[in-house]
Amino acid sequence: MNIAVTFLPRREPTPLPPIAFIGGGNMATAILGGLLKQDVAAATFEVVEPSADARLRLQSELRIAAHPEPGSALERCEVVVWAVKPQSFEEAARATASFTRDALHLSIAAGIPSDSIAGWLGTDRVVRAMPNTPALVGEGMTGLFARSSIADGERELVSRVLEATGELLWLDTEELLDAVTALSGSGPAYVFYFIEAMVEAGVAMGLSADDAQQLAIGTFRGAAALAGDSKDSPQELRQKVTSKGGTTHAALLSMEADAVKQHFMKAIEAARQRAAGLAAEYGQARG
Repeated sequence: MNIAVTFLPRREPTPLPPIAFIGGGNMATAILGGLLKQDVAAATFEVVEPSADARLRLQSELRIAAHPEPGSALERCEVVVWAVKPQSFEEAARATASFTRDALHLSIAAGIPSDSIAGWLGTDRVVRAMPNTPALVGEGMTGLFARSSIADGERELVSRVLEATGELLWLDTEELLDAVTALSGSGPAYVFYFIEAMVEAGVAMGLSADDAQQLAIGTFRGAAALAGDSKDSPQELRQKVTSKGGTTHAALLSMEADAVKQHFMKAIEAARQRAAGLAAEYGQARG
């Protein structure tokens, strides 16, 4: 029996359309750097960054020229990434809106609700995202929410813009972005905080600072990789390395006596409340 086999030509991904970045700080640089590594041409991007130092860094590190203020160059862009601080968003949006009304807008600013963004920009085509700083090394975690007017193809386009930074998680409700902000957006600082404590403990026990830091970072890296690859829950993994009466058991008993978990959960809730507070503080029109 003869079987006919047809080999279809390999389909190259559709090139990304022109993309504007309003703000050229660390997170914008992470996204831009990831896209450039995927062979997206530098000419694809228009960047608006008021800081002369930041514009110089973009030019020297990424070979991308940035504008000090919005202008007609933005009119060609089909996607606008908002990488500004929450307190600067409204002013920047009002200055930019006339050049970007036909674009798809992606905000990575914490706390600013999509209703406010849509009102300031005069368009309902808004997606919100909450990335975190490991995006700088392609290991980020980003939560996303799309307004109802966003089509599936536009979601796919947003995913393509952000996928170079790490993992993506689409959410069904916008309110959950405050939880994402508290958990993963601010989360790297919690990890650094515990690494800092482990290093200080190691030094107090006689290790050099360099050795203690290598041990602490390596432990976090390995434990995170194991948790990600294992079918066991974090609780089950913890139990597997905790022998009753052993060293790990002693440490965990000490933390339980000090209610470390409860205090940590309380701290994360404080971050969530602050994320929600940003909407009230900066998400309302100011005249």
